[in-house]
Amino acid sequence: MALERSNSDSVSDQSVYLILRDELKWRNVFRLAPGQVTTIGRAPTNRVVVPDDICSRHHCEIYQADGEWLLRDLGSRNGTLIEGCRVTDDWPLSDGDQIQIGECSLVFTPDITRPPDSEVSLESGTETCDGLPAAPRAVPEPEIVFRRHKTRYHSGGGAEAIGRDRASQELAKMYRLALEMGSTRDIKELSEIVLEGLFVAGNVSIGAVLLLPKSVEHPEPSQLQISAYRTTGDETYEKVSNSLSTIVLNDWEAVLARDIKEDSRLTDKASLQKLQAYSVICAPIRTKDAIYGLIHLYTTQGGSHLELDDLDYTLAVADQFAVALEHLKEKLHLQDGLAKAKDEAKTLRHQLAIESDLIGDSPAMQSLKDTIARVAPTDATALIRGESGVGKELVARAIHFSSDRRSGPFVCMNCAALSETLLESELFGHEKGSFTGAAGRKIGKFEQADRGTLFLDEVGEMSLPVQAKFLRVLEGHPFERVGGGSPINVDVRVVAATNRDLEQAIEEKTFRQDLFFRLFVMEIAVPALRDHASDIPVLAHYFLQKFTSKTSNQVQEFSDAAIQQLMEYQWPGNIRELQNTIERAVILARNSTIEPADIQLSTRTTSSKAAAAAGGSIKQDNRDISLDRLEREHILSTLERTNWNKSMASQILGIERSTLDRKLKRYKVSRPSRSGRDSG
Repeated sequence: MALERSNSDSVSDQSVYLILRDELKWRNVFRLAPGQVTTIGRAPTNRVVVPDDICSRHHCEIYQADGEWLLRDLGSRNGTLIEGCRVTDDWPLSDGDQIQIGECSLVFTPDITRPPDSEVSLESGTETCDGLPAAPRAVPEPEIVFRRHKTRYHSGGGAEAIGRDRASQELAKMYRLALEMGSTRDIKELSEIVLEGLFVAGNVSIGAVLLLPKSVEHPEPSQLQISAYRTTGDETYEKVSNSLSTIVLNDWEAVLARDIKEDSRLTDKASLQKLQAYSVICAPIRTKDAIYGLIHLYTTQGGSHLELDDLDYTLAVADQFAVALEHLKEKLHLQDGLAKAKDEAKTLRHQLAIESDLIGDSPAMQSLKDTIARVAPTDATALIRGESGVGKELVARAIHFSSDRRSGPFVCMNCAALSETLLESELFGHEKGSFTGAAGRKIGKFEQADRGTLFLDEVGEMSLPVQAKFLRVLEGHPFERVGGGSPINVDVRVVAATNRDLEQAIEEKTFRQDLFFRLFVMEIAVPALRDHASDIPVLAHYFLQKFTSKTSNQVQEFSDAAIQQLMEYQWPGNIRELQNTIERAVILARNSTIEPADIQLSTRTTSSKAAAAAGGSIKQDNRDISLDRLEREHILSTLERTNWNKSMASQILGIERSTLDRKLKRYKVSRPSRSGRDSG
């Protein structure tokens, strides 16, 4: 039966919280933000995670609508109870409602200073769900008018000195503010929440959070950068005087300054008089070991004085801010390093296999290995060229693991697999909200490869705008994430690969000439398999051993006829095609020896042999003709013989259909109109 209840006593616009019972203590506190749906369930993606098997992965949710907070069960298996009654419709929540999910209890309340029940209460020093400590008790301090090193909220025992009611109110404000600090996802949001909390707590006209770009031993006021700014009027922010900032940065003490015009030591006419500051608080954002910046609060002419109580409260907030800032930086650092760690783990799995994958003792393979040995110790950009399937990525890995960067990450990226927008995001990363679908910050391949090697396959497929940004990074310039504004510097060696004719692409203005020369520092040509056919038996036996170890098939060897068949084939797909052919033969073999009947070869062959098999031939004569022209004529001849069936022609030519289309576009060839509609 659906549960019915009047919502006259529901909570609307005030701040509200969920308090989660952990065994016998009420420990975890969650702030419910208006406009945000708070999901509850067993899955780690929920805002409130309930580690109970009775709880469904996505159990229920709490949201605000028409000024009231509602709970909705999401079709959970065991149901959601409020005050012992099962919820079947959207349920309006009121102060003190106890939500039961399995063995877990949550209390909905706008007042977290009141214990949820008479048996248990929030303890001093308890951590919130966001990892921030609850507000401690107060401590008495000698009355200091202008300077304060330690806030009276730093330890217990000061409630008598400042009044119990006021202490409770201020501790409650600090506790709520600490909860909000713990829920932030970036430094700017954290700074804005801190300013908002200080404005609510005091009579502040103008406020700002100024942070140092990095930790320095002797910071200067000129190094401070505005992270957040807030005003109650139309005033524009002016940095506080250098002399006042210097005092706080040097002494790590909070300063309250009044009647600034009468104190020459604290006055800077270029800033404070322009700002018309009446009283000023300048508090350090510091921990035991580091200072991160300052909080500035002002009252302007005609406003109320800032008092010693305001100084105490601001310093307490600044200290809490510093702790939250450290935690947030550590969290962002861990997120940034996660993608890099994944790539490094993948790299380590491949590291031991590098030498064994560069198989062959032919003169062509020995020459390739010698080239890698000369190129690897340098930090030069390398361009690997060769047909599809020859093993260009293996060559790039061999370069990396033979270099001084072997302990760094090896990151791979296929430039032909993504659109221009996604390619830029993959290479350089993006910030949250920079485009549709950017739900969070993403670290790009360049940052992931810092102090290592970035391998870019099919580099010739980059669009011109991405090429321009890529070139600047290659030249040592910093870059920015998509949607970001902070410059990023990385130490990356770039190894690129392509099977495309980049020189022709330059003539067609689809590839930048300056980028080509920047990549063309060291060129490594990987031979096609047909050019070192003597390595085919060695490769075939290597792949045979590799695949038989993964299956129950008892195949042990090739017959001489099978090896001869493999040697005579032209392998247009190169080593990749050979590997797939051996894997297929291992699966199909009927006996312990692979015979020719077990080997299924593609109908594709290399250009000359395929043309001859089709009844045509490349005309041989002594005329002077360029290779491009010869290729163009041969493609046209093959298309004419196949009646412009591109699928059949691409098989005869030993190339992909898409490659044939690119070559036709490159040579500006199209089917004559008399031939009718293109087939294939």
